[in-house]
Amino acid sequence: MNDEMIFHFDHPHPGTIAEVSEVVGGKGASLWAMTSKLRLPTPAGFTIGVDACRVLDTTGVTEDFTAALDTAIARLEKETGRGLGDADNPLLLAVRSGASISMPGMMETILNVGVTPLTLPALTDITGNRPFALDSYQRFLEGFCKSILCIDHSVLDAQAQENKDLADHTEQLETLASGKIGAERLCDTRYLLDQCIHAVIRSSHSSTAQAYRKKTGLPDSLGTAVTVQAMVFGNKGANSGTGVAFSRDPNTGEQKVCGDWISNAQGDDVVAGDSMTSDISEFATTLPSAYQELELHLEHLEIFYQDMVDVEFTVEQDKLWILQARVGKRTAGAASRIAVELAKSNRFNLNKKEALAKVAASLAAEQPSTKILADKKKPITTGIAASAGVACGIAVFTSEEAIEATEEGKEVVLVRRETSPADVHGMAVANGILTSLGGLMSHAAVVARDWNLPAVVGAAAMQFTKDGLAFGTVKVQAGDTITVNGSTGEVYLGKLLSSVAEDPYLEQLKAWAEEND
Repeated sequence: MNDEMIFHFDHPHPGTIAEVSEVVGGKGASLWAMTSKLRLPTPAGFTIGVDACRVLDTTGVTEDFTAALDTAIARLEKETGRGLGDADNPLLLAVRSGASISMPGMMETILNVGVTPLTLPALTDITGNRPFALDSYQRFLEGFCKSILCIDHSVLDAQAQENKDLADHTEQLETLASGKIGAERLCDTRYLLDQCIHAVIRSSHSSTAQAYRKKTGLPDSLGTAVTVQAMVFGNKGANSGTGVAFSRDPNTGEQKVCGDWISNAQGDDVVAGDSMTSDISEFATTLPSAYQELELHLEHLEIFYQDMVDVEFTVEQDKLWILQARVGKRTAGAASRIAVELAKSNRFNLNKKEALAKVAASLAAEQPSTKILADKKKPITTGIAASAGVACGIAVFTSEEAIEATEEGKEVVLVRRETSPADVHGMAVANGILTSLGGLMSHAAVVARDWNLPAVVGAAAMQFTKDGLAFGTVKVQAGDTITVNGSTGEVYLGKLLSSVAEDPYLEQLKAWAEEND
């Protein structure tokens, strides 16, 4: 193994974005493009290539890899002016997966790697912000306990409920982690980084990753790269935050910026789906200069990718950073509209044949058509329209219940506070999804659009009770039939009739296909 197995973001890769993705994964390729091609404000870092990760997965760490990683870290320390484990000026890192084909949320991410009992005081002193330092440390400890130490989520959740005070909760997490690996190792940032890298690689074999690949027809040999990137912090106060923006509406295909935003937060808060997000218009209102800069970057990225993109970003004390860009997941209806409008626009070098290639699945006979309600009554609640279409089925509250019911021939709507990768098995058999938390970029929303599965998320008025659900005075128990309208965000009690929606953009694509025959 040699240095060429580890690639800094500005590495002079030859080839297209798709070809580079085969070497450094989709996330690594986007960071290469944003750094080398588009010169966007992207935090420095490097990617451990797909081939290197396969070697690490099968044979373990070698001396050559260790030396290459040392060199990569040294360069990153020089670029940032900070040191990994430096007790006076610590460097904190994000360690993320990145398969060549996007598998949203299926593999591990660990943030704030580098904050330890030894570096926490410096992080406090440098920023003058003790809550920020503690929050960052707590986030790392929770991620490390879940991803590396495999401590059950319920244990950590119970501990968080018991310790409402941030300092007390962080101290208990530190005690828990040090009890597993020892206090000395908890201060060893290089050991911690190595563990995080291997946890990300191992997560490509997880049951959730396997279930996702099976559902989407991806090979188990797909593998992953690992991206190591300098942290930027959206949790530094009111003029900081994090979000995900789409260059077009992923539900309808309309040309408008949309997405989720959370002030004073880190990126996982948006995509995990367990936080209440705000519409991106709030970001535009509160930090207009950063928002205008984001709009400009979205235009450049659309042209580069020749497609709708979704972008993860962070604002650290008014400074905008672009963390990742990729071709965004969209519903089948949105795919048709986007392909037609891009082909007709003089801003894109996309011809009819290329537009057809983008939505080949939408033209297949087995592709489900988006449905609309043929009759209506008063909804029992309304959330965010996350994935277009109408779905009816009995309400089930766990993925296990969803699988059991479908095996009995029943149609189901999976109802959760939020979904996680552990719910992929249940989502794969469900007719539709309903959650009380999350936004357009939550796990539930992204996977639902990817699978053309009607979904309503962020239905905040929905309350979970001992016996089921409460929508004000309306009660719903497991086994009751509900209808979700992922095009409007409305939820109804009972089964409502639906009909296939007309799609003029799909008809246009079919006409183009006949021209090519």
